[in-house]
Amino acid sequence: MTLVGGSHADHGAAFGERGGREVVEEYGRPERAVRAVRNAVGVIEMGYGAVVVTGDDRRAVVGDTVTNDVPAADGEGCYALVLDDGAVETELFVYDAGERLLLFTPPGCADLLVRRLREDGRAVDVREATTEFGVFGVHGPMATEKIASVLHNAGAPTGAYSFVRGSMGDAGVSVVAGDASGGEESYEVICAAADADEVWMTLLSRGNGAAPFGYETYETLTLEAGTPLFDPEIRGEQPASLGLGDVAGVEAATENGPTHRLVGLRVDADEAPESGADVLGADGSVGHVTRARWSPSLSAPIAFARVERDASVRAVRAEQGEAPASRSALPFVDGSDRSRRIPSY
Repeated sequence: MTLVGGSHADHGAAFGERGGREVVEEYGRPERAVRAVRNAVGVIEMGYGAVVVTGDDRRAVVGDTVTNDVPAADGEGCYALVLDDGAVETELFVYDAGERLLLFTPPGCADLLVRRLREDGRAVDVREATTEFGVFGVHGPMATEKIASVLHNAGAPTGAYSFVRGSMGDAGVSVVAGDASGGEESYEVICAAADADEVWMTLLSRGNGAAPFGYETYETLTLEAGTPLFDPEIRGEQPASLGLGDVAGVEAATENGPTHRLVGLRVDADEAPESGADVLGADGSVGHVTRARWSPSLSAPIAFARVERDASVRAVRAEQGEAPASRSALPFVDGSDRSRRIPSY
């Protein structure tokens, strides 16, 4: 369950479920929330799963399980993938917190990660710890000013995935420099679950103000920024076809590379197409839409699509018929920062 559900409800939240976790879908006007984040700053409660790994072999065990190099010093972090026969089982963020590693996964993936790590058999303790932590995202061109106005005993961290420890009100927090998943300056604030109310209210209403937003808005922001998300784009795919090799520490594909790629589409229609809609080229279907949204920033539909590597795109097949479409360079929208997870081939 969300840790601050009462406050969300007071702000008119509509709740949903992602990976078995309750999250805020929206607060009634998701398009307005997109503009609030693009123009200033917004905050969201993230529904991550959490895993804690301790023991002398912790870095080696995690390093043999994930694609990227595990951080080697307290205060460092990275983005990584876990693969099964070459396909993505989960994505995650790995943070070195001194005597322990903290791993944060998409909702519903913590148990899978625990099982994979325990298969190793070396001297580590691995435990699922989702209910022990609250994590709040802070996004927008004024995100740094927001953090500076409420974080005590530390300055805002610099460099994606690095973090500092400080306090907000009476609560101890770790503040992570984000990787601009929404195309804006970003941070994630990690606290003990018992301190979640204190931290949420601090982020929302103390120091510089911030607007709350939910997952509907987050999915639009990340699409505008060109950031693939786990469930619609990443799960079960080969890293090379996602263009995430560099950021996830995956070696480049050999020979001719992947047969399909994740690309951005601009769609000439009054509504966004459905996920799964066929993408059409000169001679028929060349792929499918993975995620499509109406972009408030562009006043037009945009989409991610998995398409054949060298195929041209002329349309998307929607319920109303074919809608003209064309490939678009990513990001769709330039914000105050650039996502580190834009597909790169």
